[in-house]
Amino acid sequence: MSDRIRVGLIGCGFYARNHLHAWRDLKDAGADTVGVCDVDAAKARAAGDAFGVPWFTDAAILIDQAKPDLVDITTRMDSHQALARLAAEHGVAAVVQKPFAPSYDDCVAIVETARRHGTFLAVHENFRFQTPMCRVAAVIASGAIGEPGWGRLSFRTGFDVYRTQPYFYSEERLAILDVGIHVLDLARVFLGEVERISCETQRRNPKVRAEDTATMLLRHVSGAVSVVECTYESRRIPDSFPETLLEIEGSAGSIVVGRGERMTVTSQGLSWEEAIGSPLLAWTSRPWHVSQESVLHANAHMLECLKAGRPAATSGEDNLKTYALVEAAYEAAATGRAVRPKAWSPGPG
Repeated sequence: MSDRIRVGLIGCGFYARNHLHAWRDLKDAGADTVGVCDVDAAKARAAGDAFGVPWFTDAAILIDQAKPDLVDITTRMDSHQALARLAAEHGVAAVVQKPFAPSYDDCVAIVETARRHGTFLAVHENFRFQTPMCRVAAVIASGAIGEPGWGRLSFRTGFDVYRTQPYFYSEERLAILDVGIHVLDLARVFLGEVERISCETQRRNPKVRAEDTATMLLRHVSGAVSVVECTYESRRIPDSFPETLLEIEGSAGSIVVGRGERMTVTSQGLSWEEAIGSPLLAWTSRPWHVSQESVLHANAHMLECLKAGRPAATSGEDNLKTYALVEAAYEAAATGRAVRPKAWSPGPG
């Protein structure tokens, strides 16, 4: 793989601008944005003009003419499978925005297609790349709190997510698949793989078709237990959007991340507090900066892995484990029982 990676972005919605800013910031690291694409010509043109690159309305033409080494797919999930297949068939690496696809089987199909063609595939699961969450992972890895045995991870907000994503009103699955998937992924990262999950969902906003609140109980393979919460119907003031708050207790201490990106660590009977906030960049703004900066970190990781010829931490295969938790959570809510997440194993080839 060349030291320079040609990047094409497919999907020019409101959040895609963060991806484009991130790729531009990674120019010195070897990323060259060579084109953008959206089926909406006005969106494609606006993004192309803003970032000084050619714009397209057909992904196949983008790949044929701009010749990217990597496509960053930032469209809605119902288009991911076709676009990822297009990239794989042309030998092009792909980073797919989460949610990976509308169903677990669709996700498996994307992974198997990339395996068949031998192409790099990663999911833009960016919460684990947020500065505060990276710091939590580092403290756990240091052994300061011992073996994690219990946790509570919470994303609770009343922020109007429907203003920029009005299609949320009519989604058949909402809170777990949109934001719960992020928090479930963090639970995997911090406490290990999951043996079974229980879940209760609620629809507290009568205008919304699907669940807007979920409370999940996870039993991890290690024996640890965690509570994962997500809602778009919180009425807390001040609102912590878009921060993930957490408590993790280990055999030798604990970690608490509270509002304002502050972390308190207790280790061997001693306690200290750290500011673990995400810095403001030229293109980020409060309160979105926590999420925006994670895009830069995630993209940097994908770029480094692609150039080195190794899988990303959030590879397609890894994300199947997170997506299996989503599917199991919905089944648990529907049946009222704990559910074991599906396990996928690669076939030959």
